[in-house]
Amino acid sequence: MRKLAMLVGMAFLLTAALAQAGSKAAPDITGWEKGGEYDRLFDSKESDSFKGRVVRILDVTPLPGMAAGVGLQVEDKKDKTHEIVHLGPKDFVDLASIGLKEGDEVKVAGAWAEFDGQDIMLAVKVKKGENTQLKVRRTKDGFPFWSMTPDERQRELAGD
Repeated sequence: MRKLAMLVGMAFLLTAALAQAGSKAAPDITGWEKGGEYDRLFDSKESDSFKGRVVRILDVTPLPGMAAGVGLQVEDKKDKTHEIVHLGPKDFVDLASIGLKEGDEVKVAGAWAEFDGQDIMLAVKVKKGENTQLKVRRTKDGFPFWSMTPDERQRELAGD
């Protein structure tokens, strides 16, 4: 009886651990999915890039019901305007992976989209320094990395 109780307890803990691991393996991308309303704003014909300084790291929720996202306010080096850059869902975007913080000099590449009357850069990648970058979309067509399987994402990053 004691052995059965211990097995049940271990099974419960294993189930809880797997559920937690599964939630991290599957980030909340609600509203950010490929082909969704927000994703359809990305038009590769509007591709552009600019250099600047990160003024603020922002929490963004572009449309009602979307999962929280990460954005940047970047002061354009050329004309000193403050541009808003959307990176992707908060559960997916890892700014710590490149040590990105306010005040950093960056190069942002992506596509411009009009959103609520304002031009927003939908990022493909943010480059910090010569060798450090955070890629969030495929360059050729803007396919979001968060909609790829881990294997597809790994192949895409390896081909960079």
